[in-house]
Amino acid sequence: MDTNAFPLPGSEIPPPPGGLPFDTLVPSAPVVAAADHAARHWADNDPSPVTLGSDAHKRLACRMFRETFNPYKPSVIDWPTLTPDARDRLVNLPIWDIAVHTEGKARLHMLTFAHSLSDTDWRDAIELNGWEEGRHKAVLSNLVQAYGIALVPEPDYVRSRSPAFAYIRTGFSECIDSFFAFGLFALAKRSGFFPPELVDTFEPVIQEECRHILLFANWVAWTRRSMPVWRRPWFELRVAAAWLVLAWERVDLARGMDGKGTVAQDNNFTMVGSKAVSDVDIGVAGLLRLCLAENDRRFAGYDPRLRRPTTMPSLARFALRFMRRGRAAEGCVAPP
Repeated sequence: MDTNAFPLPGSEIPPPPGGLPFDTLVPSAPVVAAADHAARHWADNDPSPVTLGSDAHKRLACRMFRETFNPYKPSVIDWPTLTPDARDRLVNLPIWDIAVHTEGKARLHMLTFAHSLSDTDWRDAIELNGWEEGRHKAVLSNLVQAYGIALVPEPDYVRSRSPAFAYIRTGFSECIDSFFAFGLFALAKRSGFFPPELVDTFEPVIQEECRHILLFANWVAWTRRSMPVWRRPWFELRVAAAWLVLAWERVDLARGMDGKGTVAQDNNFTMVGSKAVSDVDIGVAGLLRLCLAENDRRFAGYDPRLRRPTTMPSLARFALRFMRRGRAAEGCVAPP
């Protein structure tokens, strides 16, 4: 597969790897419902305990990813007609350029890493992950075309000289963004700020991000346990470096500037965007609680032996603990 080829708005994408099915016509409602259920619920028939880092653990994760594949095709998505107010809210979200670019980079990094692997199970699963990132980019490209959203020219997508580090960095970045996206998506759905038809159209993409970070979390856990002890410090250094890079990127983008001194779109939108998807301000604590609840709900349907991403939920619970202490301390202060 050519990792440089990428669909332009309105163009077709290649069939998924491994002979997986791909919708060629608009599917019926029962077909959509069945595919959606299959993408959210999966457990192996053998309930035996699985050791992290074992071949059984690897096969469990890779089978989950392949067997929960959703065959929807971006070109047959029927984008709903929006009222002028709803379209303006959609167009004004400060995410479209960075979202398209992020999916483009993720696709290239995942395919490049997959093709560097000798292990066929992980190679096939991560290649499919990369293909799905390309499908996400096609969905976004079709959306911006359908609603007349102007984008800046796309950058060149360049292969990393370290495919493993690029994959690690991409995976943890998706863990951060998906955790907040789960909550923001639920908030948008509850608020009615956008038409239900538009929200429902994006639902498969959001659930796919859940599958992506579930696969990544299990690759990290399997890699840690299966590699020789003497190689583990180097792996942990790569993980730490990835988190440092991601932290720096978000601090830098939060200043509102890109590397050329121009205003950048907000890559931190997933952490601060509740006001853009709802007319109700639920506050930071409320958003964190919603993100935690949605995170648990989206992962609930998968085999419990699979390792879930833990860093963002742990950080959110840690932050909420201090927020509760802060409110309690304020309640103890006597009024003047």
